[in-house]
Amino acid sequence: MVQLKDYRDERIKKLEEIKAAGIDPYPAKSLRNIKISEIINNFDDKKGQEVTVAGRIIAIRSFGKIAFIKIRDYFGEIQIFMKDKDESSEPQEFFTIKKINLLDTGDFIEAKGIVDKTQTGEISIFTNSVKLLTKSLRPLPEKFTNKEERYRRRYVDMNVNQEVRERLVRRSKFWQATRDFMNAHGFIEVNIPVLEHTTGGADANPFTTHMNALDEDFYLRISHELPLKRLLGGGFEKVYDIGPRFRNEGVDDEHLPEHIAFESYAAYEDYEDGMKLYEEMIKYVAKETWGTLKFNVGGFEINLDQEWPRIKYADLLHDKFGVDVFNPNREQLIKILKENNVEVDQSTTTNHLVDNVWKLIRKTSAGPYWLIEEPLALSPLAKIVPERPLVTQRFHPIIAGTEMGNGYSELNDPLDQLERFNEQQAARDAGDEEAQMLDQDFVEMLEYGMPPACGWGNSERNFWLLEGVSGREAVPFPIIKNKD
Repeated sequence: MVQLKDYRDERIKKLEEIKAAGIDPYPAKSLRNIKISEIINNFDDKKGQEVTVAGRIIAIRSFGKIAFIKIRDYFGEIQIFMKDKDESSEPQEFFTIKKINLLDTGDFIEAKGIVDKTQTGEISIFTNSVKLLTKSLRPLPEKFTNKEERYRRRYVDMNVNQEVRERLVRRSKFWQATRDFMNAHGFIEVNIPVLEHTTGGADANPFTTHMNALDEDFYLRISHELPLKRLLGGGFEKVYDIGPRFRNEGVDDEHLPEHIAFESYAAYEDYEDGMKLYEEMIKYVAKETWGTLKFNVGGFEINLDQEWPRIKYADLLHDKFGVDVFNPNREQLIKILKENNVEVDQSTTTNHLVDNVWKLIRKTSAGPYWLIEEPLALSPLAKIVPERPLVTQRFHPIIAGTEMGNGYSELNDPLDQLERFNEQQAARDAGDEEAQMLDQDFVEMLEYGMPPACGWGNSERNFWLLEGVSGREAVPFPIIKNKD
């Protein structure tokens, strides 16, 4: 059985022969002047024209005095039809049929020739020679299915399994559509720092790093929230940011420690305004990315093209499990979780137990619907509902068993915020590593004054969900344990 080392050794011999012939196997310049798709899609116009194409070799067939080379660029595939000729007039760096044995699949080449069709009707570039642009030392596999190897060598994965590359194109469309929607609604994108002295805006365990210049520890942000709200205090009215955030947590289908997230804040708006805007945004982004508002996700049939109902958090838990979220019974919560095969740590706070019970309901919810009025104890940054002071003006879209975002009327009372921060800090000091930190500078900003506002955030989990794949399948280079 031929091993990779044997293939590599053979290709290195070819590389040495190419260099010995005075040919640069890695030239800097390509003279490509047309994409392959332009030829395929406009053959009648391009027929008979001289063009220069370039791409990776995906197949070579040689039959004495003729040869066929199929190449692929990002946009498509095309055949190079070569005929034998006198090499004396050919520049040294060009490969004729006599030297075609020095080329391999995986090499990048350039071909200058005439556009036409072969006798079998295949659109081709007719030429007598090609130029080597990059010599490949490792052959691409015909199949590449081992998940761990695919994640480690994503560049191979994208070549062999082109749907991976196509998925990343949709991922780009997803974020571009988000930007287009927000810009069209008067929002300004402002990039905020990743490194923070105090991190907050979510219940998550942060990564810590050290800055040598200041000889101080910093956190990688777990949320965009607090810096963006400082912008509202600084006079901006509609702002957003799209970029990475970092949460030092486990890796599963719905969670990656590093992922792209989006957050936005609009002054003089509340959560009622937010639900209208972001329901419209989610529909717009879905339509622009996939061309539809109907999805089959994990067995759920999802139709986004409707007015989404609003369901209260307390009503859901009471109707499903008889839980009173305003006066939770810890033993009842533990019993419910154990009966549903959820492991329970006795040190888990009661608030987290309530949230875990809610997740049992969420996992079976097709949606779409808005989950509203989360209890105050679970929402330290949201305003209360005036007539119901135990709940907050918070909203989540629930789709296919997942929370596809988080928004609320922002708390802008500095004394109330300080009290809630202190409660969170106390929980953190007691051992809850995901509780939020006391951010004194943020409270100070509120004391100068921040207008009433609605905030919203969602991560690329939305893309993973509607794409129907796990988080690691949906990112270009997923995190995986290091291996030499």
